Amino acid sequence: MRQQRGEMHEHIRVATLFEAGGQIRPVWFELRRRRYQVDAVTYRWRGQHGAATLLYFSVATAGGLFELAYDTAAQSWALTGIEAA
Repeated sequence: MRQQRGEMHEHIRVATLFEAGGQIRPVWFELRRRRYQVDAVTYRWRGQHGAATLLYFSVATAGGLFELAYDTAAQSWALTGIEAA
């Protein structure tokens, strides 16, 4: 298995559901012209980058595990980690 972590920060396009109670759930994302369907959100947590709150999601797809981050101030998504076959 190949793993990439740490300095990775690639802006991506994400389809997102905003569910009752304010819960955010990524449904699919596009990375390098390939669409990945999110099978499950395996973990979620919050972090800070300056004044911005970042919402992190560890998601499982058929292609592996990915770490996505949503910047609430910029309202943008980034890929911050990959663990894929």
